[in-house]
Amino acid sequence: MSDHTDIDLTVDHPAAHRSEEALREVIALIEQSRSMPMSATVMVNRDEVLELLDEAIDSLPEELRSARWLLKEREEFRAKARREAEDIIADASARVARMVQRTEVVKAAESRARQIIEDAEAESRHMMREAEDYCDQKLASFEIVLERLTKTVHAGRRKLAATIAETELGPSEEDLAAEASPFFDAELD
Repeated sequence: MSDHTDIDLTVDHPAAHRSEEALREVIALIEQSRSMPMSATVMVNRDEVLELLDEAIDSLPEELRSARWLLKEREEFRAKARREAEDIIADASARVARMVQRTEVVKAAESRARQIIEDAEAESRHMMREAEDYCDQKLASFEIVLERLTKTVHAGRRKLAATIAETELGPSEEDLAAEASPFFDAELD
């Protein structure tokens, strides 16, 4: 087995699992493909590889939707916290109206309402940072996987281009010189 199958694409989302499956199928297809004679280059069905890569790409946006869902959930939490804070402030205002003569109670209620609002906003900021960190981590892991895949594809294309050039043009002068060099070294000894 190649070390390409050791890539960790651990994500707890079905679309990410499908992306991982499609990428692993590409790796397996390349590993199981016939080698060109006297070369490390393999022959693969272009349409099959492109179809698998398209499938992997099509599966990725689902993870992005999942990240957007987290952001939406955060916004809903903030709105709920605001509504709760407004409800508490309205309740406190009603109490204040009934207890105008008790200034200390009014001050305490306002202070408590401010504290609740500050706590809700702090919790909202915390959740926003967590959601952003989660999104960043997932995007970074996808970026690493895609970079590795891109490097593998580029290397394969370079090898294929070199094999095609060698097949069409014959061996280069450097290759011929390298083959001739050991012969001459043997005569000099």
